[in-house]
Amino acid sequence: MNELQKEALGEMKTAIHKWFDEQENRKDAEEVVLRTTLQVGIFNFVMLDYRPGRTRVDSSKSVGSAAGKKSMKASPFTREQILHEVQPLLAEIVRERLDKLETSPLINYRFTFQGTFATMDGLVELTVLETEYEEKKRQLLERIQSYMEEKLENGSHPTNRLETFFLARHLLDPHLFPEPEAAKTIALFDRIQELNKEQVEALAEHRRDIIRALTDWAENVFLPHYYDVTCSEYRTNEYMIKPDAVFENKDEPNQPIDLLLYGAVMIIRYEPDFNKFMGQTFLELAKQLGSGKAARMLKEGSDSFSQEDVHMRHELVECKANDVFSLFTIVIRKEEAGAYERAISFILSLLRKDFPKSYKIKLKSSVRENLPIKGLAKSDTHRFFANALAYSELHPLLEEYAREAMKEYEWYEDTESERSVMPGSYAVFGLGLSSERYFPLVEAYMDFVDDEHQLVHDKFTVVFAETYGITERSTPTLIACLLRSHDSLKLKIQPELESEDKLSLFVKQIETLSDDEAERVLYPIWGKAEKLAALARKARGTRRELIIRLLKAAGIA
Repeated sequence: MNELQKEALGEMKTAIHKWFDEQENRKDAEEVVLRTTLQVGIFNFVMLDYRPGRTRVDSSKSVGSAAGKKSMKASPFTREQILHEVQPLLAEIVRERLDKLETSPLINYRFTFQGTFATMDGLVELTVLETEYEEKKRQLLERIQSYMEEKLENGSHPTNRLETFFLARHLLDPHLFPEPEAAKTIALFDRIQELNKEQVEALAEHRRDIIRALTDWAENVFLPHYYDVTCSEYRTNEYMIKPDAVFENKDEPNQPIDLLLYGAVMIIRYEPDFNKFMGQTFLELAKQLGSGKAARMLKEGSDSFSQEDVHMRHELVECKANDVFSLFTIVIRKEEAGAYERAISFILSLLRKDFPKSYKIKLKSSVRENLPIKGLAKSDTHRFFANALAYSELHPLLEEYAREAMKEYEWYEDTESERSVMPGSYAVFGLGLSSERYFPLVEAYMDFVDDEHQLVHDKFTVVFAETYGITERSTPTLIACLLRSHDSLKLKIQPELESEDKLSLFVKQIETLSDDEAERVLYPIWGKAEKLAALARKARGTRRELIIRLLKAAGIA
């Protein structure tokens, strides 16, 4: 090696030794591993990112993502030199340091040291060293078996989320279980959900960890056997089936593909709307491999619901549901309250059984009602609820539906961009405009709504203000709406607030808010604070005092 190459190699050695020195000096290693018996080490992957003058070692898999880009210096190595000269030297150094840490709780049963190197020929990625510790592996397998028997198979108490995090990944680790027992693994995942079903937030976290483990396994272990995968940092993965891909026994029970289908259904049922496409993608890929079950699920829905749950036929109405595509198909055979009552009850029943909250309705009906709110999507889902709202006797049922349907980060599937609406929106808007009885429902809705990704509730707020004005009952609800408003909203209620009685009522409500909240509520009515301050200077007597109180409430005066 020449002097530049020796200097570069020294830079790599320094980075490697620095990382190992930091780990040897850690004081918390034992404490971290003692959090759960399902952990025999902290690190199973470390990456060396070599760029001249900017070399580092880190346990994050994204550390090398920028390697090979412009550095302060040019790399002195060719690709061949990295492969045949540098890699063996680095592997020897890493092995020497690992030998001292073999029994340390820091190093997992399997350890990979990866390298990303800038060279004269471009970026080079390679595995510097990969090793496995049999004794640690044996200990881990024993602990996994013990945990499954004691806490899951024979247990009756809620489980720890950290344990689910590790167990889900261990069960799908091909180095621990080369041939995954699909039926047993699925049964264990179901058991975790059963044990934690009474704790709603905890259950969602357990499911999230199971889904992440299944997704990682599908993308990095199962699918690459049959597909060439093109990964993108900014887009979804692209899959091209391999010419020689053969998947045998695809429709026999207890096959790995069952895990792919199970993961797909978990994603569709429990993930936020923006992730559900991944579940559908997994089903499509399984279908391409020849899975009859996947083809049936894409056509008829998953096996999560009984046939009676997803298909209802009556002389007044026929309803079908497909959870894979988050679709309700509703045919109104006779336009009367009973038809819509049965359809709403059909939807409500499935939502309570975890049918995807982000769904759409395909409606066949001779009636074309719309809510009196400009800017709403002219969709079948909108039309269905507008039609149903025409029957006042259905309003209590629609409220029941709305409270079940509302969920942040979920959306009706047949709207997009500025017309996107949270499930339950049409029922809430219609009910809120129909009677003061539903003001609490509107306020509950505004607590849920994601105002960063939804605009149409501003349209509702305008019509709400026009319908009810400023009254003792309407003002708290109007303020709840304005707290979720956007800068583009302009509310023309200033003439009504010329009344000192109504202005006084409004001021009392504003004074219960924080400075920021008060400012947000006042902006759609008066615009910038300077305009309100100008009004205060022109006003006299009680009106002037009231406007000054508004300014003070917003932290302006």
